[in-house]
Amino acid sequence: MPLVALTGGIASGKSTIARRLAARGAVIVDADAIVREVQQPGSPVLDAIAAAFGADVIDDTGALDRAALGARVFGNAEALARLNAIVHPAVRAESARRFAAAVAADPGAVIVYDVPLLVEARADDPWDLIVVADAPAAVRARRLIELRGLSEAEASARIASQVSDERRRAIADVVVDTSGTLEDTLAAADALWERIQAGV
Repeated sequence: MPLVALTGGIASGKSTIARRLAARGAVIVDADAIVREVQQPGSPVLDAIAAAFGADVIDDTGALDRAALGARVFGNAEALARLNAIVHPAVRAESARRFAAAVAADPGAVIVYDVPLLVEARADDPWDLIVVADAPAAVRARRLIELRGLSEAEASARIASQVSDERRRAIADVVVDTSGTLEDTLAAADALWERIQAGV
């Protein structure tokens, strides 16, 4: 059961790699999806967020107002650390449950944990392989502008708010260059799959 961590900065092509590995047979555990699930209305995590940051981070439907929360923590290291201390343990517990379920269903499964905040939260976990999707900041900014409709300033701010590319590359066993064409990235993902199948 290889346990692979897949990380990368915003608009790095990480999701493209994850989809390709899933198509080849990997079980993908998506950290972002888990974050959304543990923050559902009525959850202990959402209650703790409201207690820490105020009731106005909850919208009229009882759901998390992500924009309001983002305004509180964006650019504020202390507030972000407080939020992470609430969210990360719940995400860690749920991801561990999903890893175990995948192994129970298929002891030979290749499990890929799609996790943006690996450096910040989980770099020391016992991964068999750490894969970093990597593209220059200028390329990622262009993707954010062209594909997600962000302004140049917004794109730059999003990238600057994340851990540096150098810190991500420093923990990588494999760096997948995603700055080329989509076909190049898919070919690199296929090569990665063959490496995993060969025993990491």
